[in-house]
Amino acid sequence: MAKVDIRSLSLPALQDQFTQMGEKAFRAKQVFEWLWKRSCTSFDDMSNISKELRTKLNDGFTINNVKIHNSQFSADKTIKNSFILHDNHLIEGVLIPAPERMTACVSSQVGCSLTCKFCATGYMDRKRNLNPDEIYDQVVLIHNQAVVNYGIPLTNIVYMGMGEPLLNYANMMRSIEMITSEEGLNMSPKRITVSTAGIAKMIRKLGDDGVKFNLALSLHAANDKKRNEIMPINEQNSLKALADALKYFYAKTKNPVTYEYIVFDGFNDNIEDAAELAKFCKHLPCKVNIIEYNPISFASFLNADVDKIEAFADHLRKQGIITNVRRSRGKDIDAACGQLAIKDKEAAV
Repeated sequence: MAKVDIRSLSLPALQDQFTQMGEKAFRAKQVFEWLWKRSCTSFDDMSNISKELRTKLNDGFTINNVKIHNSQFSADKTIKNSFILHDNHLIEGVLIPAPERMTACVSSQVGCSLTCKFCATGYMDRKRNLNPDEIYDQVVLIHNQAVVNYGIPLTNIVYMGMGEPLLNYANMMRSIEMITSEEGLNMSPKRITVSTAGIAKMIRKLGDDGVKFNLALSLHAANDKKRNEIMPINEQNSLKALADALKYFYAKTKNPVTYEYIVFDGFNDNIEDAAELAKFCKHLPCKVNIIEYNPISFASFLNADVDKIEAFADHLRKQGIITNVRRSRGKDIDAACGQLAIKDKEAAV
C-alpha cells in the first residue's frame, strides 16, 4: 500500500488515524507539532515519540519535504533557489534581502497556465498545483537561508513566484493557515501578500472568506485592449469584472489593494496610460507599485526609459495615488519579477 502523506491530514484526521492504530489521540498532536511548528522532516527526529510509534509512522506515512536543488547568489544579495519536490518536479523561490525586511517569494504551482506574454513562467506548461506543505516548506527553507546568510529572520512572504495562487485556491489558503497559525509558524497575515493575474470570481471568494493577508493585482494595463494583448486571462476577466470584484473584496475585508504595473517601452508607458491607471485606481483604496521590466529570451518587450517611468509615477502621485517605483532585484541570476523559469532540466519530469 502507498504511504500516506502525513501533512495532507488535518489534526482531527490525524487523531482518527492514530486511534485506528491503537495510539492515544494526544500523540497525534505531538506529531502534528513536530511537522508544522518545528518543521521536522523525519519521524526519527521526533524525540518525545516512542521508538515503536516512530516505526509505525515510518511504515505507514511519508513526509514529502521539499529540498533545495540549487542556489544562485546575486551581486545584490538576492538568492534564487530551485527546489526539488518529492516527484522530481522543480520550482523556484527567491530570498530578497532589504535593509528593513527579508522577503520570501514563493511559488504556488509547477509552471503556469496563464501564458502572460512578458513572463518566463508563462511559457512553461502547468504540471500541477503545489500542496500546502510544499508552499510551507519553501517559506521554512528561505527563512533558514536568511538566518544562515544574513543573520536576520524572514519578515515577509509574497506569493509571486511560479503559478497563479488563485487557481490553487484551497492549497494556497491552507498553506497560509499553517504559516500564520499558532500551530504552525505563527507569522502575521499582514506580512503576507498574494499576487494574482486577476480571476474575478476567486477575488470575490477571498472577500467571502474574510482574508487578512494582502492582495496584489498584476495589472500592467488599464484598458482591455492592451491587457488582452499581454494577459490572455483578461479576455474572461475584463477590467470591469475585476473592478467589481475588487470593490466587493474591499467591502468585505477593508483591505486596500496593491496594483503591480510593469512599464513596457512604447506599449503602456505614456501619460494617457497613466491617466487610465489613475482612473482605475479610483474604485477603492489602493497603492501602485511600478515595476521595472526584466527582459526574457521568449519575448521582445523592453523596459521603459527612466525618465518615462518617473513621469508616469509623477502623474499618479499628482492624482493622490500612493506610488512606489520598485527596482529590480536579482536580475543578474534571472531571479527578478517575471524571470522565474526552470532551466535546470536534469531533475524535471
